[in-house]
Amino acid sequence: MSEPAAVVVLVSGSGTNLQALIDACADPAYGARVVAVGADRDGIEGLARAERAGIPTFHLKVKDFDTREEWDAAMAGAVAAYDPDIVVLAGFMKLVGSTFLALYGGKVVNTHPALSPSFPGMHGPAEALAYGVKVTGATLFVVDPGVDTGPIVAQRAVEVAPDDTVETLHERIKIAERGMLVDSIGAMAREGFVVEGRHVRIGGLDPLD
Repeated sequence: MSEPAAVVVLVSGSGTNLQALIDACADPAYGARVVAVGADRDGIEGLARAERAGIPTFHLKVKDFDTREEWDAAMAGAVAAYDPDIVVLAGFMKLVGSTFLALYGGKVVNTHPALSPSFPGMHGPAEALAYGVKVTGATLFVVDPGVDTGPIVAQRAVEVAPDDTVETLHERIKIAERGMLVDSIGAMAREGFVVEGRHVRIGGLDPLD
């Protein structure tokens, strides 16, 4: 069996998606392992989850750097120390910049609580509800310089109930998002993946090792 793919996860909050990945990686057949967890702040549950699991952690605050570009370069360097095959932004509330993407472009994935390209940005569930759509969902995409604009890896649909609030809808989207993330990262790790323009192809490739 090939070595599991190395995954670095970046978080900003409670780390529920991170925990789902940590749990999945406990199965040797999953094909991936979380080798480090980074954050843009300290004292958060996401870092505590990693520490409880014995996973190395690091954090770099934007305010500790003179410019956003310096922070981005430092974050890229911190991630590079773990030589990841995939970088997962799991509730990471900062946009990675040009230096980071120059190093890891095509290997950085993020989730969005809507069916891209609909409702980009921070308020996908609220905007979906306000617009009156009957179906929304979650998207996993490869990060590019835009906001939620990268090539789509996977999507999961979530029906909007007549009595939904933003909170109830977002909670169901989060559940779909976690399942999509775990399934997709495992497949990318076991089967390999390639980004071709707007398309992400999984499978038929050498596994990441």
